[in-house]
Amino acid sequence: MSVSLFIQFLISDGSVVYAEGLWDHVTMDDQELGFKAGDVIEVVDATNKEWWWGRIMDSEGWFPASFVRLRVNQDEPMDEYLAHLEEAQAGEEDRASLGLLLGPGLPCKEQMRTNVINEIMSTERDYIKHLKDICEGYIKQCRKRTDMFTEEQLRTIFGNIEEIYRFQRKFLKGLEQKFNKEQPHLSEIGCCFLEHQTDFQIYSEYCNNHPNACIQLSKLMKVNKYVFFFEACRLLQKMIDISLDGFLLTPVQKICKYPLQLAELLKYTNPQHRDYKDVEAALNAMKNVARLINERKRRLENIDKIAQWQSSIEDFEGEDVLSRSSELIFSGELTKLSLPQAKSQQRMFFLFDHQMVYCKKDLLRRDMLYYKGRIDMDHMEVIDLEDGKEKDFNISVKNALKLRSLAGDEVHLLCAKKPEQKERWLRAFTDERRQVQQDRETGFTLTEVQKKQAMLNAGKSHPAGKPKAVSRPYYDFLLRQKHPSLPTALPQQQVFMLAEPKRKTSTFWHNIGRLTPFKK
Repeated sequence: MSVSLFIQFLISDGSVVYAEGLWDHVTMDDQELGFKAGDVIEVVDATNKEWWWGRIMDSEGWFPASFVRLRVNQDEPMDEYLAHLEEAQAGEEDRASLGLLLGPGLPCKEQMRTNVINEIMSTERDYIKHLKDICEGYIKQCRKRTDMFTEEQLRTIFGNIEEIYRFQRKFLKGLEQKFNKEQPHLSEIGCCFLEHQTDFQIYSEYCNNHPNACIQLSKLMKVNKYVFFFEACRLLQKMIDISLDGFLLTPVQKICKYPLQLAELLKYTNPQHRDYKDVEAALNAMKNVARLINERKRRLENIDKIAQWQSSIEDFEGEDVLSRSSELIFSGELTKLSLPQAKSQQRMFFLFDHQMVYCKKDLLRRDMLYYKGRIDMDHMEVIDLEDGKEKDFNISVKNALKLRSLAGDEVHLLCAKKPEQKERWLRAFTDERRQVQQDRETGFTLTEVQKKQAMLNAGKSHPAGKPKAVSRPYYDFLLRQKHPSLPTALPQQQVFMLAEPKRKTSTFWHNIGRLTPFKK
Protein backbone atom coordinates (compact mmCIF):
# COMPACT_ATOMS: atom_id res chain seq x y z
CA MET A 1 0.00 0.00 0.00
CA SER A 2 1.38 3.42 -0.94
CA VAL A 3 1.84 6.22 1.57
CA SER A 4 -0.73 8.36 -0.28
CA LEU A 5 -3.34 5.57 -0.14
CA PHE A 6 -2.76 5.04 3.56
CA ILE A 7 -3.05 8.78 4.31
CA GLN A 8 -6.25 8.97 2.26
CA PHE A 9 -7.63 6.07 4.31
CA LEU A 10 -6.89 7.99 7.52
CA ILE A 11 -8.54 11.12 6.14
CA SER A 12 -11.65 9.24 5.00
CA ASP A 13 -11.75 7.60 8.44
CA GLY A 14 -12.22 11.06 9.94
CA SER A 15 -8.68 11.51 11.24
CA VAL A 16 -6.86 14.83 11.01
CA VAL A 17 -3.54 14.32 9.22
CA TYR A 18 -0.75 16.88 9.39
CA ALA A 19 2.48 17.20 7.42
CA GLU A 20 5.53 19.28 8.26
CA GLY A 21 7.36 21.26 5.58
CA LEU A 22 10.90 20.04 4.87
CA TRP A 23 11.67 22.70 2.27
CA ASP A 24 10.33 26.15 1.46
CA HIS A 25 7.67 25.85 -1.23
CA VAL A 26 7.69 29.16 -3.07
CA THR A 27 4.96 29.43 -5.66
CA MET A 28 3.52 32.04 -7.98
CA ASP A 29 0.43 29.98 -8.77
CA ASP A 30 -2.73 30.89 -6.86
CA GLN A 31 -3.82 27.23 -6.90
CA GLU A 32 -0.71 26.12 -5.00
CA LEU A 33 -0.09 26.39 -1.27
CA GLY A 34 3.09 28.21 -0.30
CA PHE A 35 4.86 27.45 2.98
CA LYS A 36 8.22 27.54 4.72
CA ALA A 37 10.29 24.69 6.09
CA GLY A 38 8.87 23.78 9.50
CA ASP A 39 5.30 24.94 8.76
CA VAL A 40 2.56 22.46 9.67
CA ILE A 41 0.04 21.73 6.90
CA GLU A 42 -3.27 19.93 7.33
CA VAL A 43 -3.54 17.34 4.54
CA VAL A 44 -7.06 17.46 3.13
CA ASP A 45 -6.66 15.21 0.08
CA ALA A 46 -3.88 12.72 -0.80
CA THR A 47 -5.44 10.77 -3.65
CA ASN A 48 -2.60 11.84 -5.97
CA LYS A 49 0.76 10.47 -4.86
CA GLU A 50 2.80 13.47 -6.03
CA TRP A 51 0.52 16.44 -5.25
CA TRP A 52 -1.61 16.75 -2.10
CA TRP A 53 -4.25 19.34 -1.25
CA GLY A 54 -3.59 21.06 2.06
CA ARG A 55 -4.61 23.88 4.35
CA ILE A 56 -2.69 26.40 6.47
CA MET A 57 -4.94 28.74 8.46
CA ASP A 58 -7.31 30.19 5.84
CA SER A 59 -5.18 29.26 2.81
CA GLU A 60 -5.66 26.10 0.76
CA GLY A 61 -3.96 24.71 -2.33
CA TRP A 62 -1.86 21.99 -3.96
CA PHE A 63 1.63 21.26 -2.67
CA PRO A 64 4.27 18.63 -3.64
CA ALA A 65 4.21 15.60 -1.36
CA SER A 66 8.01 15.29 -1.60
CA PHE A 67 8.38 18.66 0.19
CA VAL A 68 6.88 17.43 3.46
CA ARG A 69 7.26 14.80 6.16
CA LEU A 70 4.09 13.21 7.50
CA ARG A 71 3.02 14.12 11.01
CA VAL A 72 -0.03 12.43 12.51
CA ASN A 73 -1.91 14.47 15.15
CA GLN A 74 1.16 16.75 15.20
CA ASP A 75 3.18 15.14 18.01
CA GLU A 76 2.06 11.51 17.85
CA PRO A 77 4.48 9.17 16.01
CA MET A 78 3.08 7.10 13.15
CA ASP A 79 3.57 3.72 14.83
CA GLU A 80 1.87 4.87 18.06
CA TYR A 81 -1.00 6.26 16.02
CA LEU A 82 -1.45 2.98 14.15
CA ALA A 83 -1.48 1.10 17.46
CA HIS A 84 -4.03 3.60 18.72
CA LEU A 85 -6.20 2.95 15.64
CA GLU A 86 -6.16 -0.78 16.33
CA GLU A 87 -7.20 -0.33 19.97
CA ALA A 88 -9.46 2.68 19.54
CA GLN A 89 -13.19 2.74 19.84
CA ALA A 90 -13.58 1.82 16.20
CA GLY A 91 -16.33 -0.59 15.19
CA GLU A 92 -15.76 -4.03 13.75
CA GLU A 93 -16.08 -2.63 10.23
CA ASP A 94 -13.25 -0.17 10.82
CA ARG A 95 -11.16 -2.92 12.35
CA ALA A 96 -11.79 -5.14 9.33
CA SER A 97 -10.81 -2.31 6.96
CA LEU A 98 -7.62 -1.69 8.89
CA GLY A 99 -6.79 -5.39 8.92
CA LEU A 100 -7.32 -5.59 5.17
CA LEU A 101 -4.92 -2.70 4.58
CA LEU A 102 -2.25 -3.77 7.02
CA GLY A 103 -2.38 -7.46 6.16
CA PRO A 104 -3.17 -10.48 8.32
CA GLY A 105 -0.85 -11.72 11.02
CA LEU A 106 1.93 -9.12 10.62
CA PRO A 107 2.88 -6.83 13.53
CA CYS A 108 2.30 -3.18 12.72
CA LYS A 109 5.99 -2.23 12.48
CA GLU A 110 6.80 -5.10 10.12
CA GLN A 111 3.85 -4.19 7.92
CA MET A 112 5.03 -0.58 7.81
CA ARG A 113 8.48 -1.82 6.79
CA THR A 114 6.81 -3.85 4.06
CA ASN A 115 5.02 -0.71 2.87
CA VAL A 116 8.26 1.30 2.77
CA ILE A 117 10.15 -1.46 0.94
CA ASN A 118 7.34 -1.80 -1.61
CA GLU A 119 7.29 1.98 -2.06
CA ILE A 120 11.05 2.06 -2.70
CA MET A 121 10.83 -0.75 -5.25
CA SER A 122 7.78 0.75 -6.97
CA THR A 123 9.22 4.26 -7.26
CA GLU A 124 12.54 2.85 -8.49
CA ARG A 125 10.82 0.93 -11.30
CA ASP A 126 8.76 4.00 -12.23
CA TYR A 127 11.92 6.09 -12.25
CA ILE A 128 13.67 3.71 -14.64
CA LYS A 129 10.71 4.00 -17.00
CA HIS A 130 10.90 7.82 -16.84
CA LEU A 131 14.62 7.73 -17.66
CA LYS A 132 14.07 5.27 -20.50
CA ASP A 133 11.33 7.48 -21.95
CA ILE A 134 13.60 10.52 -21.87
CA CYS A 135 16.56 8.71 -23.46
CA GLU A 136 14.60 6.83 -26.12
CA GLY A 137 11.63 9.16 -26.56
CA TYR A 138 13.44 12.50 -26.63
CA ILE A 139 17.24 12.22 -26.96
CA LYS A 140 17.16 9.52 -29.63
CA GLN A 141 14.71 11.55 -31.74
CA CYS A 142 16.61 14.81 -31.19
CA ARG A 143 19.85 13.29 -32.47
CA LYS A 144 18.12 12.43 -35.73
CA ARG A 145 17.30 16.11 -36.27
CA THR A 146 20.74 17.66 -36.75
CA ASP A 147 18.97 20.54 -38.49
CA MET A 148 17.29 21.47 -35.19
CA PHE A 149 19.78 20.51 -32.47
CA THR A 150 23.54 20.65 -32.01
CA GLU A 151 25.29 18.18 -29.72
CA GLU A 152 26.16 21.07 -27.41
CA GLN A 153 22.46 22.00 -27.11
CA LEU A 154 21.52 18.42 -26.32
CA ARG A 155 24.26 18.20 -23.72
CA THR A 156 22.94 21.36 -22.08
CA ILE A 157 19.30 20.24 -22.11
CA PHE A 158 19.76 16.62 -21.05
CA GLY A 159 23.06 16.80 -19.15
CA ASN A 160 24.42 13.37 -18.22
CA ILE A 161 20.98 11.76 -17.91
CA GLU A 162 22.04 8.84 -20.17
CA GLU A 163 24.85 8.05 -17.73
CA ILE A 164 22.34 8.23 -14.87
CA TYR A 165 20.01 5.85 -16.75
CA ARG A 166 22.79 3.28 -17.20
CA PHE A 167 23.71 3.49 -13.51
CA GLN A 168 20.11 3.31 -12.25
CA ARG A 169 19.43 0.16 -14.29
CA LYS A 170 22.40 -1.49 -12.58
CA PHE A 171 21.24 -0.20 -9.19
CA LEU A 172 17.68 -1.50 -9.70
CA LYS A 173 19.04 -4.90 -10.71
CA GLY A 174 20.86 -5.06 -7.37
CA LEU A 175 17.70 -4.03 -5.48
CA GLU A 176 15.65 -6.71 -7.25
CA GLN A 177 18.16 -9.37 -6.20
CA LYS A 178 17.87 -8.32 -2.54
CA PHE A 179 14.08 -7.89 -2.63
CA ASN A 180 12.11 -10.66 -0.90
CA LYS A 181 8.88 -10.90 -2.91
CA GLU A 182 7.19 -13.33 -0.52
CA GLN A 183 8.09 -11.42 2.67
CA PRO A 184 9.15 -7.87 1.71
CA HIS A 185 9.83 -6.87 5.33
CA LEU A 186 12.71 -9.38 5.37
CA SER A 187 14.38 -7.71 2.36
CA GLU A 188 17.95 -6.51 2.93
CA ILE A 189 18.47 -3.57 0.55
CA GLY A 190 20.73 -1.32 2.64
CA CYS A 191 23.85 -2.90 1.15
CA CYS A 192 22.79 -1.82 -2.36
CA PHE A 193 23.03 1.85 -1.41
CA LEU A 194 26.38 1.31 0.31
CA GLU A 195 27.80 -0.54 -2.69
CA HIS A 196 26.91 2.32 -5.06
CA GLN A 197 27.32 5.36 -2.80
CA THR A 198 30.16 6.81 -4.90
CA ASP A 199 28.22 6.16 -8.13
CA PHE A 200 25.43 8.47 -6.93
CA GLN A 201 27.88 11.39 -7.20
CA ILE A 202 27.14 11.55 -10.92
CA TYR A 203 23.97 13.41 -9.90
CA SER A 204 26.15 16.38 -8.96
CA GLU A 205 26.84 17.19 -12.61
CA TYR A 206 23.17 16.83 -13.51
CA CYS A 207 21.88 19.01 -10.65
CA ASN A 208 24.45 21.72 -11.37
CA ASN A 209 23.50 21.75 -15.05
CA HIS A 210 19.73 21.71 -14.51
CA PRO A 211 19.26 25.53 -14.31
CA ASN A 212 21.11 25.85 -17.65
CA ALA A 213 18.86 23.14 -19.11
CA CYS A 214 15.77 25.12 -18.07
CA ILE A 215 17.13 28.29 -19.71
CA GLN A 216 18.03 26.52 -22.96
CA LEU A 217 14.70 24.70 -23.09
CA SER A 218 12.79 27.92 -22.39
CA LYS A 219 14.48 29.58 -25.36
CA LEU A 220 13.59 26.71 -27.69
CA MET A 221 9.98 26.56 -26.51
CA LYS A 222 9.44 30.11 -27.76
CA VAL A 223 9.64 28.65 -31.28
CA ASN A 224 6.56 26.69 -32.37
CA LYS A 225 8.42 23.99 -34.28
CA TYR A 226 10.22 22.93 -31.08
CA VAL A 227 6.96 22.90 -29.11
CA PHE A 228 5.37 20.63 -31.73
CA PHE A 229 8.49 18.46 -32.00
CA PHE A 230 8.73 17.76 -28.25
CA GLU A 231 5.00 17.05 -28.05
CA ALA A 232 5.32 14.60 -30.97
CA CYS A 233 8.18 12.85 -29.14
CA ARG A 234 6.02 12.49 -26.03
CA LEU A 235 3.06 11.06 -27.96
CA LEU A 236 5.24 8.70 -30.00
CA GLN A 237 6.76 7.27 -26.80
CA LYS A 238 3.27 7.09 -25.20
CA MET A 239 4.44 9.10 -22.22
CA ILE A 240 2.14 10.64 -19.61
CA ASP A 241 0.95 14.21 -20.10
CA ILE A 242 3.88 16.02 -18.49
CA SER A 243 6.04 18.53 -20.34
CA LEU A 244 9.72 17.81 -20.99
CA ASP A 245 10.91 20.19 -18.25
CA GLY A 246 8.83 18.16 -15.77
CA PHE A 247 10.54 14.94 -16.85
CA LEU A 248 13.98 16.58 -16.62
CA LEU A 249 13.29 17.56 -13.01
CA THR A 250 12.81 13.91 -12.00
CA PRO A 251 16.53 13.13 -11.29
CA VAL A 252 16.82 16.22 -9.07
CA GLN A 253 13.79 15.06 -7.09
CA LYS A 254 15.04 11.48 -6.95
CA ILE A 255 18.36 12.24 -5.29
CA CYS A 256 16.45 14.37 -2.75
CA LYS A 257 14.06 11.53 -1.98
CA TYR A 258 16.56 8.79 -1.15
CA PRO A 259 17.43 10.14 2.34
CA LEU A 260 13.70 10.50 3.11
CA GLN A 261 12.93 6.94 2.04
CA LEU A 262 15.88 5.51 3.96
CA ALA A 263 14.93 7.49 7.06
CA GLU A 264 11.44 5.97 6.92
CA LEU A 265 12.90 2.50 6.33
CA LEU A 266 15.21 2.84 9.34
CA LYS A 267 12.27 4.03 11.46
CA TYR A 268 10.40 0.78 10.85
CA THR A 269 13.40 -1.56 10.98
CA ASN A 270 14.01 -3.31 14.28
CA PRO A 271 17.60 -2.98 15.60
CA GLN A 272 17.75 -6.78 15.60
CA HIS A 273 16.91 -6.94 11.86
CA ARG A 274 19.84 -8.12 9.69
CA ASP A 275 19.38 -5.03 7.50
CA TYR A 276 19.39 -2.46 10.33
CA LYS A 277 23.09 -1.53 10.34
CA ASP A 278 23.28 -1.37 6.56
CA VAL A 279 20.18 0.85 6.35
CA GLU A 280 21.60 3.12 9.05
CA ALA A 281 24.91 3.38 7.17
CA ALA A 282 23.07 3.85 3.84
CA LEU A 283 21.08 6.77 5.27
CA ASN A 284 24.30 8.50 6.34
CA ALA A 285 25.89 7.72 2.98
CA MET A 286 23.01 9.25 1.00
CA LYS A 287 23.01 12.31 3.26
CA ASN A 288 26.70 12.69 2.46
CA VAL A 289 25.95 12.38 -1.26
CA ALA A 290 23.38 15.18 -0.99
CA ARG A 291 25.82 17.27 1.05
CA LEU A 292 28.54 16.73 -1.57
CA ILE A 293 26.16 17.77 -4.36
CA ASN A 294 25.33 20.94 -2.44
CA GLU A 295 28.99 21.71 -1.88
CA ARG A 296 29.81 21.26 -5.55
CA LYS A 297 26.85 23.43 -6.49
CA ARG A 298 28.12 26.15 -4.16
CA ARG A 299 31.63 25.87 -5.62
CA LEU A 300 30.35 26.21 -9.17
CA GLU A 301 28.33 29.28 -8.19
CA ASN A 302 31.54 30.80 -6.80
CA ILE A 303 33.58 30.48 -9.98
CA ASP A 304 31.66 33.34 -11.61
CA LYS A 305 32.64 35.53 -8.65
CA ILE A 306 36.28 34.52 -8.98
CA ALA A 307 36.22 35.34 -12.70
CA GLN A 308 34.61 38.73 -11.98
CA TRP A 309 37.17 39.44 -9.29
CA GLN A 310 40.04 38.66 -11.66
CA SER A 311 38.57 40.91 -14.34
CA SER A 312 38.54 43.79 -11.83
CA ILE A 313 42.28 43.52 -11.04
CA GLU A 314 44.48 45.95 -12.98
CA ASP A 315 47.50 44.59 -14.90
CA PHE A 316 46.57 40.98 -14.23
CA GLU A 317 48.95 38.59 -15.99
CA GLY A 318 49.63 34.89 -16.29
CA GLU A 319 47.11 32.05 -16.37
CA ASP A 320 43.59 32.61 -15.12
CA VAL A 321 42.94 31.90 -11.44
CA LEU A 322 40.28 29.39 -12.52
CA SER A 323 42.85 27.35 -14.40
CA ARG A 324 43.84 25.83 -11.06
CA SER A 325 41.47 27.16 -8.40
CA SER A 326 37.75 27.21 -7.64
CA GLU A 327 37.49 28.43 -4.05
CA LEU A 328 38.55 31.56 -2.18
CA ILE A 329 39.73 30.36 1.24
CA PHE A 330 40.68 33.67 2.89
CA SER A 331 41.82 37.21 2.14
CA GLY A 332 43.41 40.09 4.01
CA GLU A 333 46.25 42.58 4.24
CA LEU A 334 49.77 41.52 5.27
CA THR A 335 53.27 42.99 5.21
CA LYS A 336 55.44 40.99 2.78
CA LEU A 337 59.19 40.55 2.65
CA SER A 338 60.86 38.36 0.04
CA LEU A 339 64.48 37.39 -0.53
CA PRO A 340 66.88 38.54 -1.84
CA GLN A 341 65.73 42.21 -1.54
CA ALA A 342 63.99 41.82 1.87
CA LYS A 343 62.06 45.00 1.12
CA SER A 344 58.92 45.60 3.22
CA GLN A 345 55.69 45.88 1.16
CA GLN A 346 52.03 46.21 2.14
CA ARG A 347 49.97 43.82 0.01
CA MET A 348 46.45 42.41 -0.21
CA PHE A 349 46.56 38.60 -0.25
CA PHE A 350 43.89 36.30 -1.69
CA LEU A 351 44.31 32.64 -0.75
CA PHE A 352 42.67 30.22 -3.19
CA ASP A 353 43.02 26.46 -3.37
CA HIS A 354 46.44 25.69 -4.92
CA GLN A 355 47.61 29.32 -5.11
CA MET A 356 47.76 32.71 -3.41
CA VAL A 357 47.52 35.97 -5.38
CA TYR A 358 48.80 39.27 -3.94
CA CYS A 359 47.99 42.79 -5.10
CA LYS A 360 48.93 46.39 -4.37
CA LYS A 361 46.37 49.05 -3.47
CA ASP A 362 46.25 52.20 -5.56
CA LEU A 363 47.66 55.18 -3.62
CA LEU A 364 44.69 57.45 -4.46
CA ARG A 365 41.89 54.97 -5.15
CA ARG A 366 42.18 52.49 -2.31
CA ASP A 367 39.44 50.35 -3.84
CA MET A 368 41.59 49.65 -6.92
CA LEU A 369 44.07 46.76 -6.90
CA TYR A 370 47.08 46.06 -9.12
CA TYR A 371 48.31 42.53 -9.68
CA LYS A 372 51.81 41.92 -8.25
CA GLY A 373 52.26 38.17 -8.26
CA ARG A 374 51.20 34.76 -7.01
CA ILE A 375 52.55 31.94 -4.89
CA ASP A 376 52.16 28.25 -5.75
CA MET A 377 50.81 26.72 -2.53
CA ASP A 378 51.28 23.16 -3.82
CA HIS A 379 55.04 23.57 -3.43
CA MET A 380 55.14 25.64 -0.25
CA GLU A 381 55.44 24.81 3.43
CA VAL A 382 54.02 27.18 6.04
CA ILE A 383 56.22 27.90 9.06
CA ASP A 384 54.90 29.57 12.24
CA LEU A 385 57.54 31.99 13.56
CA GLU A 386 58.08 33.10 17.14
CA ASP A 387 58.43 36.83 17.82
CA GLY A 388 62.09 37.90 17.73
CA LYS A 389 65.06 37.54 15.39
CA GLU A 390 64.42 35.79 12.07
CA LYS A 391 67.61 34.15 10.81
CA ASP A 392 66.89 34.05 7.03
CA PHE A 393 66.06 37.76 6.86
CA ASN A 394 68.24 38.78 9.83
CA ILE A 395 65.54 41.08 11.21
CA SER A 396 63.26 41.16 14.26
CA VAL A 397 59.70 40.09 13.52
CA LYS A 398 56.35 40.07 15.30
CA ASN A 399 53.14 38.17 14.39
CA ALA A 400 55.02 36.58 11.49
CA LEU A 401 54.90 33.39 9.45
CA LYS A 402 57.07 32.16 6.62
CA LEU A 403 56.34 30.48 3.30
CA ARG A 404 59.25 28.45 1.97
CA SER A 405 59.30 26.39 -1.21
CA LEU A 406 59.99 22.69 -0.84
CA ALA A 407 63.05 23.16 -3.07
CA GLY A 408 64.27 25.94 -0.77
CA ASP A 409 64.76 28.49 -3.57
CA GLU A 410 61.80 30.73 -2.67
CA VAL A 411 61.09 32.32 0.73
CA HIS A 412 58.39 34.83 1.73
CA LEU A 413 58.03 36.44 5.15
CA LEU A 414 54.49 37.59 6.01
CA CYS A 415 53.63 39.75 9.03
CA ALA A 416 50.16 40.48 10.44
CA LYS A 417 49.23 43.50 12.52
CA LYS A 418 47.73 41.48 15.39
CA PRO A 419 48.32 37.98 16.85
CA GLU A 420 44.72 36.93 16.15
CA GLN A 421 45.14 37.87 12.48
CA LYS A 422 48.21 35.68 12.26
CA GLU A 423 46.33 32.76 13.84
CA ARG A 424 43.50 33.23 11.37
CA TRP A 425 45.96 33.03 8.46
CA LEU A 426 47.54 29.87 9.87
CA ARG A 427 44.10 28.26 10.04
CA ALA A 428 43.41 29.42 6.47
CA PHE A 429 46.56 27.74 5.16
CA THR A 430 45.50 24.52 6.91
CA ASP A 431 42.02 24.83 5.39
CA GLU A 432 43.55 25.29 1.93
CA ARG A 433 45.51 22.04 2.15
CA ARG A 434 42.46 20.21 3.50
CA GLN A 435 40.35 21.52 0.61
CA VAL A 436 42.91 20.36 -1.95
CA GLN A 437 43.04 16.90 -0.37
CA GLN A 438 39.24 16.65 -0.26
CA ASP A 439 38.95 17.64 -3.93
CA ARG A 440 41.51 15.02 -4.80
CA GLU A 441 39.56 12.32 -2.91
CA THR A 442 36.14 13.27 -4.34
CA GLY A 443 37.44 13.94 -7.84
CA PHE A 444 36.14 17.52 -7.98
CA THR A 445 37.43 19.45 -11.01
CA LEU A 446 36.21 22.25 -13.24
CA THR A 447 35.66 21.50 -16.90
CA GLU A 448 37.21 23.69 -19.55
CA VAL A 449 33.70 24.69 -20.65
CA GLN A 450 32.83 25.88 -17.12
CA LYS A 451 36.03 27.92 -16.87
CA LYS A 452 35.53 29.47 -20.30
CA GLN A 453 31.89 30.31 -19.59
CA ALA A 454 32.76 31.96 -16.27
CA MET A 455 35.37 34.20 -17.92
CA LEU A 456 32.90 35.09 -20.70
CA ASN A 457 30.28 35.98 -18.09
CA ALA A 458 32.82 38.16 -16.29
CA GLY A 459 33.48 40.06 -19.50
CA LYS A 460 29.76 40.74 -19.85
CA SER A 461 29.20 41.56 -16.17
CA HIS A 462 27.40 44.75 -15.25
CA PRO A 463 29.18 47.64 -13.48
CA ALA A 464 29.33 47.49 -9.71
CA GLY A 465 26.32 48.90 -7.95
CA LYS A 466 23.95 48.11 -10.84
CA PRO A 467 22.13 44.89 -9.99
CA LYS A 468 21.65 42.31 -12.65
CA ALA A 469 18.09 41.38 -13.56
CA VAL A 470 17.41 37.84 -12.47
CA SER A 471 15.75 35.75 -15.13
CA ARG A 472 13.43 32.95 -14.09
CA PRO A 473 12.57 31.21 -17.35
CA TYR A 474 11.80 27.95 -15.58
CA TYR A 475 8.99 29.49 -13.52
CA ASP A 476 7.88 31.65 -16.44
CA PHE A 477 7.52 28.45 -18.42
CA LEU A 478 5.45 26.86 -15.67
CA LEU A 479 3.20 29.91 -15.49
CA ARG A 480 2.39 29.64 -19.19
CA GLN A 481 1.03 26.16 -18.60
CA LYS A 482 -2.58 25.90 -17.54
CA HIS A 483 -3.52 23.39 -14.87
CA PRO A 484 -6.99 24.16 -13.50
CA SER A 485 -6.94 21.19 -11.14
CA LEU A 486 -3.63 19.43 -10.58
CA PRO A 487 -0.21 20.94 -11.41
CA THR A 488 1.40 19.12 -14.34
CA ALA A 489 5.02 19.42 -13.24
CA LEU A 490 6.80 19.52 -9.94
CA PRO A 491 8.54 22.77 -8.93
CA GLN A 492 12.30 23.05 -8.87
CA GLN A 493 13.69 21.81 -5.58
CA GLN A 494 17.10 22.59 -4.16
CA VAL A 495 19.17 19.58 -3.15
CA PHE A 496 20.15 20.10 0.45
CA MET A 497 20.52 18.14 3.65
CA LEU A 498 17.62 17.45 5.96
CA ALA A 499 18.01 19.05 9.38
CA GLU A 500 21.29 20.59 8.30
CA PRO A 501 21.70 24.16 9.62
CA LYS A 502 22.07 26.84 7.01
CA ARG A 503 25.57 28.06 6.32
CA LYS A 504 26.51 31.34 7.90
CA THR A 505 26.87 33.81 5.05
CA SER A 506 30.53 34.26 4.20
CA THR A 507 31.95 37.78 4.38
CA PHE A 508 34.83 37.06 1.99
CA TRP A 509 33.09 38.20 -1.15
CA HIS A 510 31.54 41.16 0.65
CA ASN A 511 35.01 42.31 1.70
CA ILE A 512 36.39 41.81 -1.79
CA GLY A 513 33.45 43.75 -3.19
CA ARG A 514 34.37 46.74 -1.07
CA LEU A 515 37.99 46.54 -2.16
CA THR A 516 37.56 45.77 -5.85
CA PRO A 517 34.41 46.68 -7.73
CA PHE A 518 33.79 44.11 -10.44
CA LYS A 519 34.70 46.33 -13.36
CA LYS A 520 37.67 47.43 -15.32
